[in-house]
Amino acid sequence: MDLRNLVMALAGAVFVLLGAAAIFLALRTSEDGPVSPAAINVSGAEIGGPFTLTDQTGKRVTSAEVIDGPTLIYFGYTFCPDVCPVDVAVMAAAVDLLDKQGFKVKPVFITVDPDRDTPEQLAYYAEAMHPRMVALTGTEAEIKAVADAYKVYYQRVDTADSAAGYLMNHSTLTYFMMPDGIRGMFRDKFPPEEMAGEVARILSRE
Repeated sequence: MDLRNLVMALAGAVFVLLGAAAIFLALRTSEDGPVSPAAINVSGAEIGGPFTLTDQTGKRVTSAEVIDGPTLIYFGYTFCPDVCPVDVAVMAAAVDLLDKQGFKVKPVFITVDPDRDTPEQLAYYAEAMHPRMVALTGTEAEIKAVADAYKVYYQRVDTADSAAGYLMNHSTLTYFMMPDGIRGMFRDKFPPEEMAGEVARILSRE
């Protein structure tokens, strides 16, 4: 084989190897990474941690009691005028879709406004959103600790436009947790079908 043919042969071999590698990476990504554009890859992320808060019945509960199986968690507040009701409704709808697929997932709401979100207030909210919803509050220090563990941003904003005198700016992610840690995160304002599909995909591989 002359030099020209040898170079062409080597180039062809390299092309085949590169193509195989690309296919392998694509398959690995589709298998291990999120499929839905609503999902965020959290591989290796240190998100979540132990907490003790108060549920809507006034009972003190630990993270181990709350996250005792597949769990979706959203941080918000019941006086939120726009984003929170939509996001929590999406989470609740996704839970119902997962029920139909044989996956029982618990919806959890953690307030970032403990001054107004008493257990009584959360009880009304949870009942309106989903019959299995667990709604949690606590002291300001407890809420800050759990928000920090989940990398949640929130801040009080005083405004004359609100009848209550202030609003709460906050991040708007839904967390998919298992007892041993996080499995996924979802952006806001995405169809519940996408959230349910991604959760089902993850659970089917557990």
